[in-house]
Amino acid sequence: MGVLNVTPDSFSDGGQFASLDAALSHAEQMISDGVDIIDIGGESSRPGAPPLSLDEELKRVMPVLYALRDCGKPISVDTYKSEVMHEVLAAGTDMINDIRGFRAPEALRAVKDGDCALCIMHMQSDPQTMQVNPQYEDVVAEVRDFLQERVRNLTEGGVDRQRICIDPGFGFGKTLAHNLGLLKNLDRIQAALDLPLLAGLSRKSMIGALTGRQVEDRLAGSIAAALAAAERGARILRVHDVAATVDALRVWQAARESV
Repeated sequence: MGVLNVTPDSFSDGGQFASLDAALSHAEQMISDGVDIIDIGGESSRPGAPPLSLDEELKRVMPVLYALRDCGKPISVDTYKSEVMHEVLAAGTDMINDIRGFRAPEALRAVKDGDCALCIMHMQSDPQTMQVNPQYEDVVAEVRDFLQERVRNLTEGGVDRQRICIDPGFGFGKTLAHNLGLLKNLDRIQAALDLPLLAGLSRKSMIGALTGRQVEDRLAGSIAAALAAAERGARILRVHDVAATVDALRVWQAARESV
């Protein structure tokens, strides 16, 4: 899954693809690089980010979605607003990627009757406060239990379980120790829910904390994290650097499959 942030303020690439031309050019490059899914985000969810108005999010997302919906790759939209979900589903999006796990009022109603994929993510608190002293007694168990509860809520509300994937939410209300605990135990979470697991570690602060690198220099660390996640059962890797990650996965898979 390649990240396409059409925002002025995302932590890694804010402003780079805010114009329609820049966004489409980047999408074309990701397709050439071997991307499987393109994830469009109109609202930054970096720590401390303020909420975005509905009108502004639609203004950012919809032109890009309309331009890309026939590009030959599945399109995901990263949103937690039910009104945005309605609009992008009507426009033909293939996945809704919700950082709030479809907890917003009307979110279930917005998605239950469609057939698009749904990604449920765990986040403690909200982007404005999530990194202010996050605490868990057992981060793996608590994230697992949250995801199980949200899956149950969606399926009891009429959503086909086969539409759902899960995301433990690296960096969303977690310390470095929490993130590492989740990464080490991804296979336990995936096995408990028996659903495809998405891991988004690319360029995040945990990579910076481990390597001492600024966000623009975290490629090697991000690839190592992606491979560690894949080794532990992740089936979707949400990344900024598609070409390099695809190459790394090809070598890793070849080594695993060689006789």
